[in-house]
Amino acid sequence: MTELEYQEINALLAVPKKIAIIPHRSPDGDAMGSTLAMYHFLNKLGHDAFVVAPNEFPDFLAWLPGSSSVLIFEKNKESVAAELEKADIVFTLDFNALHRTGEMEHTLARLKALFIMIDHHQWPNDYAKYTYSDTNFGSTCEMVYHFISGLNRHDVLDTTIATCIYCGIVTDSGSFRFPSVTSNTHRIVAHLIDLGVQNGQVHSDIYDSNSFESRQLLGKALVNLVLLPGGKAAYITLTQSELDQYHYMKGDTEGIVNYGLSIKGVQFAAIFIENRDEGLIKASFRSKGDFDVNVFARNHFNGGGHVNAAGGKSHETMSETVHKFVGLVSQLSL
Repeated sequence: MTELEYQEINALLAVPKKIAIIPHRSPDGDAMGSTLAMYHFLNKLGHDAFVVAPNEFPDFLAWLPGSSSVLIFEKNKESVAAELEKADIVFTLDFNALHRTGEMEHTLARLKALFIMIDHHQWPNDYAKYTYSDTNFGSTCEMVYHFISGLNRHDVLDTTIATCIYCGIVTDSGSFRFPSVTSNTHRIVAHLIDLGVQNGQVHSDIYDSNSFESRQLLGKALVNLVLLPGGKAAYITLTQSELDQYHYMKGDTEGIVNYGLSIKGVQFAAIFIENRDEGLIKASFRSKGDFDVNVFARNHFNGGGHVNAAGGKSHETMSETVHKFVGLVSQLSL
């Protein structure tokens, strides 16, 4: 984002406005962390800011400050749509195509508000007046920190905003183990901790609040783990009946795909999760090195994401989806 664009946005924010902040559907730690950080930042500037999530977010993120104020579009579409129509500005965070909001896409497309996008995924759409898009960042939360810096408003940062930003950085970096983590990431985190972030408590709130049933579901997923011939690719399946057996709650399958990638020699891992209500199989893909799962997901599973982390979906049965995946993998040079 250019200096001129920052100046123009500062001018827009000089007068109190009603501002909507939107994460993608099925928001993760980075989506909720970035939107709530922006929510607290804008409210401190005197704006009437509100967050609208397309659907429910995982319970392990419910501790985030401000999470109780988040409006859920799927719960009350008409009233939330009416609230969105009052917005002067709409921030879309951690996604770059309106279809990533699911049913909210059509509501957002009709709005007359000015859009500002902040996102780190590939190939952004052009719906926003101001687009801050950079795939070099490991998280949108890190970009929000830089966005606030670009506006020369570091003075507004406090423990609450810093905690939300830290949540997104720690989750999207895999607790700082992914290649996208840079020395600058750690410098930002050092500043966040100086601002009062209780980093150990944040990690515990995210990762140490699992239900007994979710750990049983993880065990079932590991039983279902398949290592493909050659030892460079693996996949996991979870059917709707298996999810039901262990009383699945949103967020319970978060990170399970990484267990396949943790096997020695594996370069490409996937998990396929049945969603009977939506009539599809949801897929998550992870890779190491140069294999681009974003391209793989876009080409074969109507999805996308990052080079080493992407998602997709299939409208075929679980067995047909797995058969397709295995066939595609057999043609790859991993």
